[in-house]
Amino acid sequence: MTTQVEERFTEFFETWVCQLEQLQHQLLKLSQEKSTLQPHNEAELQALVSRVTNLHKEYYTAKWAAAHQDVLAFFCPVWSSPLENAYSWLTGWKPSMLFKLMRKARLQNLSEQQLRKIEELRLKIRYEEERVEREMERQQVAMADRKMVELARLATRVRNGGGAVVEVEGMVDMAMKVILNGLERVMKAADCVRLKALKGLLDLLSPLQCVEFLAATGMVQIRLSQWGRKRSNVLIDLN
Repeated sequence: MTTQVEERFTEFFETWVCQLEQLQHQLLKLSQEKSTLQPHNEAELQALVSRVTNLHKEYYTAKWAAAHQDVLAFFCPVWSSPLENAYSWLTGWKPSMLFKLMRKARLQNLSEQQLRKIEELRLKIRYEEERVEREMERQQVAMADRKMVELARLATRVRNGGGAVVEVEGMVDMAMKVILNGLERVMKAADCVRLKALKGLLDLLSPLQCVEFLAATGMVQIRLSQWGRKRSNVLIDLN
């Protein structure tokens, strides 16, 4: 059974991916036509880059609104394939992945200054990734603290017929609220690092380099989704 939040966000996500694929076609077209682009085409390039970044902003706006109602839905999303979930880092792509994709994309005419600033940004992003990972570890370890263990024992006794049900259920609800709020903070912190990495790289690139870079990252995201869904459909047919 899926929740209302999962159903609504699945519908939003499917529409969002279609929009991303449409922009991906335009990115690929312009990146492949780079040899014929003239200086006056920079406005067209910048407009397309803005459309892509705005689409990503729309995604995180919708994600945060939905997660506030049901954050757990984003730690095991039903709208993603098992393959996509296997490569997920705290409800999304890992920011440091962008730097590896940039090297693979072989962007045109990167200057020494750009390369130096990209490396500086990579180190900053890696530090922030580690900080978010430490916070997630803290949330996980907190599940085993003394208060949680005592509450679990008390809930077990009540379930077996010993204790005030309403009082214990209230305590459990309060404990769960603290846990879910903590997970929501971690998710948003991870998303902020993702956005910071993407914006930071785009700010260092020329409009044409931005188009080439976004074409490469979009291709990976879309292909991973397609491969994952294809494999899931094969498994369904086998069953």
